[in-house]
Amino acid sequence: MIEKDKIGVRDKKEQRRIMWLQVKQNKECYLMLLPFMLLFFVFTIIPVVLSLPMGFTDFNMVQFPKFIGLSNFTTLFLSDKVFISSIRVTLVFAIFTGPISYILCFVLAWLINELHPRLKTIFTLIFYAPSMANVYTVWQLIFSGDSYGYLNSMLINLGIITSPIQWLTDSTYILGVVIVVQMWISLGAGFLALRAGFQNIDRSQYEAGAIEGIKNRWQELIYITIPSMGPQLMFAAVMQIVSSFTADIVGRNLVGFPSTDYAAHTIMTHAYDYGWVRYEMGYASAICMVLFVAMYVANKLISTALNKYLD
Repeated sequence: MIEKDKIGVRDKKEQRRIMWLQVKQNKECYLMLLPFMLLFFVFTIIPVVLSLPMGFTDFNMVQFPKFIGLSNFTTLFLSDKVFISSIRVTLVFAIFTGPISYILCFVLAWLINELHPRLKTIFTLIFYAPSMANVYTVWQLIFSGDSYGYLNSMLINLGIITSPIQWLTDSTYILGVVIVVQMWISLGAGFLALRAGFQNIDRSQYEAGAIEGIKNRWQELIYITIPSMGPQLMFAAVMQIVSSFTADIVGRNLVGFPSTDYAAHTIMTHAYDYGWVRYEMGYASAICMVLFVAMYVANKLISTALNKYLD
C-alpha cells in the first residue's frame, strides 16, 4: 500500500513537471492569453467566489455586509412567490431551448460541413451572425401587437385571425415568443465548436469504416463522427446549459421588465431585479447560488451522458 502511494506521488510530480515543461515551450502563447485571463479572473472568477459567502449576508452595497445565515434562502423558497414562479419559467425555458438548440446546432453544423468550402463560410456566418447582432428591434416589429405587425398582418391576410394578437404583452404568448427568439440567437460559440469538430475529423476514419462495413452516412454519423467529437460535443452542451439557465436579456429587451404576470421572469431576471434594481446584493447572491447549483447538476448529468465520447 505504501509503495502504491509512493508511485502515485511520483506520477503526480511527473505530470506537474511535464505540464511546466509544456508551459515553458509555449510561453509566447500563454503571454498572449495573459490579458484575457487577467480580466477573466478579476471580473468573473473573483465575483463568483465572493458571491458564495455573500448569499448568507444582508448587503445593500452601502453598509458593511451583515451575516444572517440561511435567512435569504428560507425567504426565497418559503415566502418569495415570484422566485418560485421564476423556477418554473426557467425550467420550461431550459427544457425547450437547451436540447432543441443543441440538436439544431449539431444538425446545422453537420449539413454545412457537407457544402463547398466557400458555401461553408457563408452559411456559418449567416447562422452565427444573430448571436452577435441586436435583433430585438426586428423581432419587436414581427411580433408587434397592432395590425401592422408582420406576424399579425400575415395571419389576418390568411384569415387565421380576425383581430391582432398582443404577442408581447399577453401572458399566454410571452414565454413562447421569448423561447423562439432565444433559439434563433442561440447558435453561438457551441455552434462554432461543432463546426470545428466536423472539420477536424480524420478522413481516413471514414475510409477505414467503409472497409469495416459502414454503408451509409447515417452509420458514419453514429459510429465515426459523434465518437470523434467528444470535446466539441461537451463544450457545446455546456454552452447551451449556461445560455438556457441564465436567459434574461432576451426577455427584458423583448417583453419589458417586469413582463406581464411575470410570464418571462426567469431566475436570472429575479437576480437582476434584486441586484441591479433594488441593490439587495445579499439576496441576489443567494438567488445566483441556487442557479449555480442547478447548472452544476445539469452539467454533471450531461457530462455523465457524454463521458463515453471523451475517453
